[in-house]
Amino acid sequence: MVSRIAIIILFHVFLSLNSHPAKAQAWIKAGYWYYHTDLPLSKINSTLYTHLICAFANLNSSSYHLSIPSSDDFSAFTNTVKQKNPSITTLLSIGGGRANYSTISAMAGNSTYRKSFIDDSIKTARHYGFQGLDFSWLSANTSDNMANMGTLFEEWRAAIAMETRNSSLSELILTAAVRLSPPLDSVSFPIDSMRRNLNWIHVLAYDYYLPEGFKFTAASAALYAPDSDVCTDTGIGAWIIEGLPASKLVLGLPFFGYAWKLANPTENSIGAPATGPAVTKEGDMSYKEINNYSKTQGAVGPIYNSFYEVNYVIVGSDWISFDGVDVVRIKVSYAKEKALLGYVVWEISQDDNWVLSQAGIRMFLNRKMFFDQCDNNDVKRLSLID
Repeated sequence: MVSRIAIIILFHVFLSLNSHPAKAQAWIKAGYWYYHTDLPLSKINSTLYTHLICAFANLNSSSYHLSIPSSDDFSAFTNTVKQKNPSITTLLSIGGGRANYSTISAMAGNSTYRKSFIDDSIKTARHYGFQGLDFSWLSANTSDNMANMGTLFEEWRAAIAMETRNSSLSELILTAAVRLSPPLDSVSFPIDSMRRNLNWIHVLAYDYYLPEGFKFTAASAALYAPDSDVCTDTGIGAWIIEGLPASKLVLGLPFFGYAWKLANPTENSIGAPATGPAVTKEGDMSYKEINNYSKTQGAVGPIYNSFYEVNYVIVGSDWISFDGVDVVRIKVSYAKEKALLGYVVWEISQDDNWVLSQAGIRMFLNRKMFFDQCDNNDVKRLSLID
């Protein structure tokens, strides 16, 4: 008999196989690669993805042109990853979580600066062989920011269309990385502009709880939350309710987790009292680091929690939550079931021998396998799950 986790995965797959049968669209399997990692370009297994995103270009504070880090990786990125997967699509991501807020805000709020930025971004993408641009302004937090972002997307799309008309090149893809939910306190993302001008958005569905700010253990990328609205399912629903179609949403998956220091090692479930980060200064650990730490330190687990859809391990008083292979499969199946455009991971170098990346592309079992692996009692129980 298959395990309960396998039944849940198969049930999500069964639903996805029976949802939108006539709808045909490209399924996106995307991943960010951050240049400041220990994964060389030549070691990237690009066959596991349809899109790879090189992160991050910065913004010059005086010219508002792109500032490319002093690394040969950006110029070699597209050609290198296409050697293993000639059909891969590459994008250049601009900004990121550490981008200078004042510089981006000034650019977005001035028509001259916007034009300088837009023109140079298109020129840079072509020069380095990228097929698209990804905008990651995660610090935008005022109504002016959001209005200016909407204008930026309008002008950016118009410039891309004009460049395409004046050349024999394919039109550049334009995407944006966004937070979990469109409303941010009293402001909201420019939904109408995003719907009209972006090919899709990357919903960064993680970092809901961090050890530095919350004195209790938590699922930082919970798919569901039985006791709150802070979860991926609520965020995805909010984007759709606000007017962005599911077909323009790409679900973000974390290839990392967080470690808390338990206040009492005997209290070690989700929501247990904690004193702060563990293992690292901020508690953040890649999936690869979590696996290594668990194996070398004799961890208890991984333990699976089906209410939140999360894994966690316990090493003494260290409590570490993360998304393992089964959770990745469930989340990818969820994205398919909800008719999203696909998924995107942060960040591919944090994988461990590509096991999470492989889990993402291997979850689509056919209907025959579904019935072959479930006895009659299992099938009956599926109606009670979820």
